[in-house]
Amino acid sequence: MKEAQEIDRRMAENRQPVSPTPDASRLSAAELAEALKKLPYRQMGFLEGRLVRRRALEACAAFYGITPEAFSVHLLRAGLALTEAEALPCRPPVDASEEAEWSRALSEALEDETAEVPTALVRTVKLCRRMRELGPQVEATLEAAEREEEASPKRRREDWVRRLVILALLGLTAWLYFSRAEEAPEPPTRPPVPIQR
Repeated sequence: MKEAQEIDRRMAENRQPVSPTPDASRLSAAELAEALKKLPYRQMGFLEGRLVRRRALEACAAFYGITPEAFSVHLLRAGLALTEAEALPCRPPVDASEEAEWSRALSEALEDETAEVPTALVRTVKLCRRMRELGPQVEATLEAAEREEEASPKRRREDWVRRLVILALLGLTAWLYFSRAEEAPEPPTRPPVPIQR
């Protein structure tokens, strides 16, 4: 009996607490902004333009110089990456046809709340809708974070280091240019050729 209790006690100590899956409808603007900043710059741009700034699909596609269908595919990929960054369960499309179907479904779901969505895409759609709902707050949060980063001492140091590196490169270039000019021998001059009459 004591052995069974000891085993139960040890098992209880070794258990990891399992956090519940976050609910997209409860995410704050700050949490969404943090999740956006975790994404690659281009994916962040797709989501920011379409959802945070609420631009039309055609306008976003024109900005990137691609078709609306291609933009929808990029938006889907960015949405799935955002879902993953928020630790929500998701899976990538199995093939190109499923990806095309999902990208159409996501675009329709962003325009129409009653649009049907594939089951595997439900969390991504909820997250994208939440981001669109909180768009102005997310944008304000991102701008505040950018201003804070620009004013940070680390950023100022990086700017000074960049300036010093540029000055050093300019100085090195000038030195190489003038030292090469001094070393190069002058080309021999040819005597003028007499004109025969």
